[in-house]
Amino acid sequence: MGVVFIDGTTVRDFVKDEEAFNKAVDPLFTDLDTNKDGVLSRSELRPAFERLSLIESHLGVPVHKTPEELKVIYDEVFEKFDTDHNQTVDHMEFREQIKQILLAVAEGLGDSPLNMIVEDESLLAKAVEHEEAENHRVKV
Repeated sequence: MGVVFIDGTTVRDFVKDEEAFNKAVDPLFTDLDTNKDGVLSRSELRPAFERLSLIESHLGVPVHKTPEELKVIYDEVFEKFDTDHNQTVDHMEFREQIKQILLAVAEGLGDSPLNMIVEDESLLAKAVEHEEAENHRVKV
């Protein structure tokens, strides 16, 4: 984990750079595709949601949900990713939904830089690295 300065512009610029964005997101898809069939099933995508702990906690505080409630929530999230409703999430659907999630994060961050702790290999860390690389290119 590391502490970074980040704002919505950092994230939006990262998402706009299709090459950098895809380079960061595609390995996530590949890691989740455990059976290597080129698409994600519910059982492959759910661990990613669980790792993020977005549903099981609120601001780091555990929220108690029954297994049935969690299943309903995870199914709803899967349906958002599965835009063509074929019960799998392909590469393009995955990219697009991750893009929408990051753009929502960018909106929430606003335009004033914040100090934030991020996981080293997270997409937010990659957005900061992208910004630093772009700033370095401009100075050189």
